[in-house]
Amino acid sequence: MSLKETSGGPLAPPAHDNVFRAFQATVATLGDAPALRWGDDDQTLSWNELSAQATRIAGGLASLGVHKGDTVAIMLPNRPEFMACDLGAMALGAVPFSIYQTSSPEQIVHVVRDSGAKVAVVDAEYLDRVEAARAELPELEDLIVVGAAEDAEAGSTLADLEALAPDFDVEPTVAALGVDDLLTLIYTSGTTGPPKGVQLTHRNLLALVASIEGIVPLPDTGEARVISWLPAAHIAERGAHYYLPVVSGIEVTICPDPRRIVEYLPKVRPTWFFAVPRVWEKLKAGLEAMLAGLPEEQRGPAQQGLDAALSKVRAEQAGEPVPDDVAAAAAQADAAMFAALRAQLGLDEVVVVSVGAAPTPLEVLEFFHAIGIPVGELWGMSETCGVATANPPDRVKLGTVGPPVPGIDIRLAEDGEVLVRGAGIMTGYRNLPEKTAETFDGDWLRTGDIGVLDDDGYLKIVDRKKELIINAAGKNMSPANIEAHLKTSSPLIGQAIAIGDGRSYNVALITLDPDFAPIFAQQQGIEDVSLASLASEDAIHAEVARGVEAANAKLARVEQIKKFKLLPTDWLPGGDELTPTMKLKRRPIDDKYAAEIAALYAD
Repeated sequence: MSLKETSGGPLAPPAHDNVFRAFQATVATLGDAPALRWGDDDQTLSWNELSAQATRIAGGLASLGVHKGDTVAIMLPNRPEFMACDLGAMALGAVPFSIYQTSSPEQIVHVVRDSGAKVAVVDAEYLDRVEAARAELPELEDLIVVGAAEDAEAGSTLADLEALAPDFDVEPTVAALGVDDLLTLIYTSGTTGPPKGVQLTHRNLLALVASIEGIVPLPDTGEARVISWLPAAHIAERGAHYYLPVVSGIEVTICPDPRRIVEYLPKVRPTWFFAVPRVWEKLKAGLEAMLAGLPEEQRGPAQQGLDAALSKVRAEQAGEPVPDDVAAAAAQADAAMFAALRAQLGLDEVVVVSVGAAPTPLEVLEFFHAIGIPVGELWGMSETCGVATANPPDRVKLGTVGPPVPGIDIRLAEDGEVLVRGAGIMTGYRNLPEKTAETFDGDWLRTGDIGVLDDDGYLKIVDRKKELIINAAGKNMSPANIEAHLKTSSPLIGQAIAIGDGRSYNVALITLDPDFAPIFAQQQGIEDVSLASLASEDAIHAEVARGVEAANAKLARVEQIKKFKLLPTDWLPGGDELTPTMKLKRRPIDDKYAAEIAALYAD
């Protein structure tokens, strides 16, 4: 019988009064060792230098009237100045928060007004949008521009800010900062409505770091490496690539463009690598295409080795003995092919490889385990500091998001909704007391996810409670499960959304993969390889239809896609259809494509 409640076990009290004190301890230990790396010429900033810059920025912000409890907006891409600006605000007891780089002026107005920020640190690239928003934000008094041109307004650059009080002493303000003071706001990505400001305290984030250290066997202080490449406004980036490094002493390499992450992996050889499912899906498709492109005399043995490794993974996951011949063939394939492939990818020194933020298809997980990259799913949300459960690297259960991390308890409500409590749970939503009250049942956070706990306490997420498809006959279905099968059925499929709530059958909107579709089109002799043109090509439509058919073969009859529409566009992170971490914005998609959806049901 499956469990209804489980716990990750106790968590020791925080070793520091606040995150900045933990950062100071890291600085005292690592000193001149590199804290940050960036640029093609491998520029570095030491822990001592980072601390000095953060102190100067704290002095500058104090000169502008920033005090404990005030909010400071930051709209920067992945660049070294972010960490110093965030730490500088933190040292004052202020509450720094990030704005997504893709935000429109209207979205900027919403989060800045909701937060009450009077100061914003902005990259010059985004200044026009912030200035447009500022017309409706009279309370936003000061803009500090990073990367500004030499003719920028006097006093408005980061260098100007640092020069205001270069000898500022942060000790009095840091000493006044306690574990239950507010540390940051994480604005939700707004998949179901306007973004909500998740309020996280120093205790919350120190608990997150302690939880991760309790399950992840990272190297000693100063020897671990991560890559900063996700938006700083997302809790995954803030937790994994910022708070964890400053508390635990992890070297951070900054990747300025998320599209270059695969290029950065062999350069950095990270010890912990986290990516959203789409990265792993595309990487798998690329590796399979590489395998298919091998000369025939190499392709056969390579495929046999992969098949053996997959058989080994599936047997181990099922708790069944691995036949000797399968184990031998898998070991031979690893020595002859997979070890070199891991080195080529830059994942040969990785200790933990994680995926989260959305469901990951089982076939993707099995593939990477087969080639010796044990990707493990974790699960959490902004309200839980990003992580509530995680697969231990030595005990990964594919198809689950792992057991609760230390300091987290999990309970399943009667309808299967996952409830969570612990030291890492938010204090509430900014300016939304009624929404906060709705979200908590006593000290248990209602996550909105439907889940199942197995006998070992591992959690399997079924789907979002509000996103389940309930068809006209009352059958409950997981759209995420259907979409996962669609996306892995053909490398031509980039994104897919399943629709069928209240209907008699399911349909899908599908976009083409912008990397693979032009290559496939050229192989078919198609000259115009723009996505708009390819969506109307018969050969492309037929190949996508074969993928949909293959996905349907793995689904129950009621779940299958009866019709689909191939859209002549790409869905970009932060756009109308996807959040910055590539979650589907289901309601906006329903509204935007109402005519296309209606046409699929016209018969």
